[in-house]
Amino acid sequence: MMEMGEDYRLNELGIHNIAGVSRNLPPAQLVEDALARGEGQLASNGALVVHLPNRRGRSPNDKFVVHTPDVEKDLWWGKVNVPIEPALFDHLWSRVTAFLQGKQLYIFDGFVGADAKYSMPLRCINIRAWQNLFASTLFIRPTPSQLERHHPHFTVVAVPDLELDGKAEGFNSEVGIVINFEKKLIVICGTHYGGEIKKSIFTVMNYLLPMKGIASMHCSVNQGEDKDTALFFGLSGTGKTTLSADPARRLIGDDETGWSDDGIFNLEGGCYAKVIKLSAEAEPQIYNAIHFGSLLENVVIDPITRIPDYDSDELTENTRATYPVEHIPRSVIPSMGGHPLNIFFLTADAFGVLPPISKLTPAMAQYQYLSGYTAKLAGTESGINEPIATFSSCFGEPFLPLHPTKYATILAKRMAEQQSDCWLVNTGWSGGPYGVGSRMKIQLTRALLAAALNGKLAKVEFAPDPVFGVLVPKECPGVPSELLVPRNTWADKDAYDKKARELGRLFIKNFEKYSDYAGTEVCASGPKCEG
Repeated sequence: MMEMGEDYRLNELGIHNIAGVSRNLPPAQLVEDALARGEGQLASNGALVVHLPNRRGRSPNDKFVVHTPDVEKDLWWGKVNVPIEPALFDHLWSRVTAFLQGKQLYIFDGFVGADAKYSMPLRCINIRAWQNLFASTLFIRPTPSQLERHHPHFTVVAVPDLELDGKAEGFNSEVGIVINFEKKLIVICGTHYGGEIKKSIFTVMNYLLPMKGIASMHCSVNQGEDKDTALFFGLSGTGKTTLSADPARRLIGDDETGWSDDGIFNLEGGCYAKVIKLSAEAEPQIYNAIHFGSLLENVVIDPITRIPDYDSDELTENTRATYPVEHIPRSVIPSMGGHPLNIFFLTADAFGVLPPISKLTPAMAQYQYLSGYTAKLAGTESGINEPIATFSSCFGEPFLPLHPTKYATILAKRMAEQQSDCWLVNTGWSGGPYGVGSRMKIQLTRALLAAALNGKLAKVEFAPDPVFGVLVPKECPGVPSELLVPRNTWADKDAYDKKARELGRLFIKNFEKYSDYAGTEVCASGPKCEG
């Protein structure tokens, strides 16, 4: 609790007349407070379960960046980074500070960035105990000495119970997620979804790190017994968390990563896993990581036994779990590693026409990275009820404050310096499109990844895909060869050819916006859709 005379510099933000402050409470106290306040229930595995009253996914149409001189020339203004004027932010902030009066506040002071050279001190201010547990679980927790001298560089203020007046107030709805780089403030109003907290900080790091020549990436990372690291890029639901939590390897981070001259480092201190259909058999590390100190969002539990029903999508398909990275056995602490030998681009192909794995040349890698093809999966964003084919630059377009080519250029430079192998992995559908075919079996994907990671797959013969050009292995240890060529898995070959060309044309159309930025070789590395 707040000591007499100590306001933790809240007065500097204009936050006054509050009921009290609880700073960096341990998980047990945050759980006790959440239960006492009726914010959630305990599951049989000890995790705190919360059911959100609204916005059970991200709200990309409600994100804004304050248009200030310090970022005016650098930001990629447009659909992703929608500008608002400082006066509107000041109005919003006055509403927030008025709303906070008389409230009990929870503060988490910690860090983002495991490498001390590039770590950023941050602060999360919450009115909900469970959201403060979310922050303390997801970000890097300070030592007592670090906490004593902690001075936040950026502050997130989450007030989910404060709803905006939409268009009448200058916003699109009751929700507002606003970043002010000049004041180093992030305001989140009208949505209870915890993911907005972590992704807003990720967006900030995606601005700060590239300015230092560091690749800021939407990817997970793990490490083999020989200290070889691997990166797994992909949007939510494509398998970043699942595939990086490999019992045969050590987890470094599950979602957000930096790559400097010294190697890679996790930006966070925890994991945010999608847990729909979670099972102990398919994903034992994640299943067993969820216990006391963890948080379950929108997971249905039995009213009597309190056993989680991970198969239920009654509330949303986007059910989530948070847990500290150290809940995963043998995770790497501090979360840092060497330069990656292998890089995987994960795509949930709803068309069902991409190979389960293919090798990319450097030019192909840039093309696929800028394209960022995948499917938006049900529940990940508000209003998405079934997979929709989409292109998300750098496999994380909603979180890019700079132009995508900035990130692609830095990544290409790192890959060339380290001669990293790059692979495109389809974790989506096979044998037909969504609704006809079936989702790739995780056992198949793991076998393909294992072959790439141990170097065996790089030694086999490859053949270019006739439409997409990517290099398809003719064989893979432990995998039936007929599964490697997607056309073989379709009963109707003509339907496959038609669907492949359809997706290829979507690639070409999407990449037109990069034709003035990418070189001739990169532009020529896309699909060929004659006929």
